[in-house]
Amino acid sequence: MDYRAPMASVLVVEDDQFVRSALIRHLTEASHTVRSVGTALEALREVAHHRFDVVILDLGLPDLDGSEALKMLRGITDVPVIIATARDDEAEIVRLLNDGADDYLTKPFSVEHLSARMAAVLRRSQATAAEPPPRVLRVGGLAIDPLRRQAELDGAVLDLTRREFDLLTFLAGRPGVVVARRELLAEVWQQSYGDDQTIDVHLSWLRRKLGETAARPRYIHTLRGVGVKLEPPL
Repeated sequence: MDYRAPMASVLVVEDDQFVRSALIRHLTEASHTVRSVGTALEALREVAHHRFDVVILDLGLPDLDGSEALKMLRGITDVPVIIATARDDEAEIVRLLNDGADDYLTKPFSVEHLSARMAAVLRRSQATAAEPPPRVLRVGGLAIDPLRRQAELDGAVLDLTRREFDLLTFLAGRPGVVVARRELLAEVWQQSYGDDQTIDVHLSWLRRKLGETAARPRYIHTLRGVGVKLEPPL
């Protein structure tokens, strides 16, 4: 299977000169256009003045923690961000995904693994850009406008993260249909494999914002061992 990412403009944010040089060499050899910086503030300047297809963001930066840098990036751009981290704390990784990261890699990682993750986020980004403006999706009291990326429940605007919105929109486009977790990973996360706990965490946060729980669902229903569906309350 070919995991190579299509040619892209990449920003590498990494303060370790050895790792940074290796990433630049690999990405350049793969025909990508690469710019690189060593601090969060330099990264913010770069994305403000240049267009990138993907950002590879290290967490251990000298001026700002990478999680803070991610939040600041998300304030000015929707460019896909892949986190590169030596940390393996699951709670922190989930928090980063909730804060807008599109994917993550735990150091050390192979160039093949990086290429596969880049290909996945680029496919998702390009597919979204190529889609025609979608209609407003309505399921019960939910109204979801994919073009404006806004969701309302009973007329009140929901404060959703990017991934929560994508998950809700995907399920709302198939009301009453049970969607397997593997399909959610493939279509929402653009991954052929992954941890079910990531899906569970996003579903939990989404349920909370819809005013429900797994024990007392209104819109989101989990069928154990089968999948998830979204349908209006009875």
